[in-house]
Amino acid sequence: MGWNSWDCYGTTVTEEEVLANAEFLGRRLLPYGWDTVVVDIQWYEPTARPHGYNPDAPLVLDAHGRQLPAPGRFPSSAGSAGFGPLADRVHRLGLRFGLHIMRGIPRRAVAARLPVLGTEFTADEVADTGSVCLWNSDNYGLDHDHPGAQAYYDSQVAQFAAWGVDFVKADDMLFPYHEREIAAYARAIERCGRPIELSLSPGTDVSVAHLGHLRENATMWRVCDDLWDRWEDVEAQFARMARWAPWQGGGGWADADMLPLGRIGIRAERGEDRTSALTRAEQISLLTLWLISRSPLMMGGDLPTSPPETIELLTNEEALAVLWHSTGGREVLREGNLVLWTAEDPAGGVRYAAVFSLADEACRIDVPLGAVGARPGDRVRELWTRLDTPHDGRRLTVELPAHGAALYRLGEDERRE
Repeated sequence: MGWNSWDCYGTTVTEEEVLANAEFLGRRLLPYGWDTVVVDIQWYEPTARPHGYNPDAPLVLDAHGRQLPAPGRFPSSAGSAGFGPLADRVHRLGLRFGLHIMRGIPRRAVAARLPVLGTEFTADEVADTGSVCLWNSDNYGLDHDHPGAQAYYDSQVAQFAAWGVDFVKADDMLFPYHEREIAAYARAIERCGRPIELSLSPGTDVSVAHLGHLRENATMWRVCDDLWDRWEDVEAQFARMARWAPWQGGGGWADADMLPLGRIGIRAERGEDRTSALTRAEQISLLTLWLISRSPLMMGGDLPTSPPETIELLTNEEALAVLWHSTGGREVLREGNLVLWTAEDPAGGVRYAAVFSLADEACRIDVPLGAVGARPGDRVRELWTRLDTPHDGRRLTVELPAHGAALYRLGEDERRE
């Protein structure tokens, strides 16, 4: 659970903006479990711009081809300090610090034949120049038949560890599925001497067939391409998360992507400065699906300038309890525009149910209590409204707006009374 700069600032986020969000997170959201701040792509690109990437960008590199923060955007990184001072400030807020990195080695390091730290090899010898990202021209892949390839990742992650990095979002790893790159990056983390969580993106080509390898090497992995504030993007996640839900657990987490909520698009890759185009009902549906499917939560909007109603959704501890305490989240019914999910909290002696309407208009739904695992005498509480819901012991009547959802706790829970 945390904040990521991508949806609001794209490639252009500055140190001041990161700190403003970190301070808000620490002050307002940390008590609800939001504890990680992630600087997304191209923090090493001094000429970064909204709405795309510059070809042959003048990346800031050290003498060994490792990326350094662009000092014009991250002034505390001057004098070879890197992200150390920024990470330290984030840590003092009680938060974890994360960053984004692209798969491979910078093309500029290859062109300059920069030495790979701790080896006799140079960047051009360890690069696989035929392995390129389809949407970003910063890097080549690595030739993992060459011993210098692992050495490069080892040196990069060691530098991140020295800065105090706690979380790495490694991109261009899953489309196609780069098995050797993923394993090499995980190996570098094991060797760095610091606990670092590994998040893999994007998820266009990832499948449950990769589950064993993913669990061995990563904390979380995306299961979709970039998700934005469009209902069609959210609706597509129902089938994906239903497929992955049985495998969610301590061995790793399928990631339904960032939450495009609040104020986004300020200087982003897509769209202009705006409040999320999702309706409130659609935002509740998104959050409900992410919670009951137990996806990681990364807020994409600029926290200090997002509407209070957005922050209210992110700090609803009754709804967040589904993420914290539930197990066995699964889709139990999909019939027309109706989708039902259930989950359990064995320790609390309660069950959860989510009722979704994919319809384009408001509707009234009668849900048999048995369909969501409830008993006739159960107390039923809707968690977004924080209201107990009456029922006749046989069915639950749910009135939903277009693309709406309701999230219920079923049964008594003494811990929360």
